Amino acid sequence: MSDARTAILARMRASMGRKADDAERRAAVAERLGASPRGLIPARGRLDPKERLDLFCRMAEGVQASVARVSSASDIPHAVADYLKEKNLPARIRFGEDQLLACLPWDRERHVEILRGRAVNEDFATLSHALGGVAETGTLMLTSGPDNPTTLNFLPEHHIVVLEASDVAGDYESLWDRVRARFGKGVMPRTVNMITGPSRSADIEQTLLLGAHGPRALHIIVVGSPETGTA
Repeated sequence: MSDARTAILARMRASMGRKADDAERRAAVAERLGASPRGLIPARGRLDPKERLDLFCRMAEGVQASVARVSSASDIPHAVADYLKEKNLPARIRFGEDQLLACLPWDRERHVEILRGRAVNEDFATLSHALGGVAETGTLMLTSGPDNPTTLNFLPEHHIVVLEASDVAGDYESLWDRVRARFGKGVMPRTVNMITGPSRSADIEQTLLLGAHGPRALHIIVVGSPETGTA
């Protein structure tokens, strides 16, 4: 395998006119990785916090996600219960070890069964806490780990995501900065998922089908406001 890999990489370098011991190119790559240069930032994302949040919600709804706004974190359990009831789903929700979700007053919704850990095939709905949102596209960014297992994002038919209003950024670069700040430069979580609306495919006769490779419904609970944050 190593011989085949070496041969493939050698052919690629030859086609580009490069050499394996190209010190200048190695230095350029190291400099780029170390500097983390930012790309072009579309004007659409360069808004004040309130307009940025409004744009995120519009863009998310434009790709078939649903959005609910609550004033504080203590309202999340009721918002989850309302969604389960509205969609005629079992009164059951699963989430990981995320501290915000774990400390919520779930006892106010005693009829909702709380399950913890990674998703299983029998789950109809799961709950995640997003690292942030991208206003320009209505995209959620979620990082993997025991607090928010990646299986929560893909196994159930209904994925509910908590997003703090103050965590909505105008562009992707800002969220990558946040990932580096949280995990450390050069260190990444095992998985970073960027989710824009529910799963979809138009592979068959160009007919849009929701839920093709994951949840067929994405519901976002936006908490607080950009000015006040999460209470």
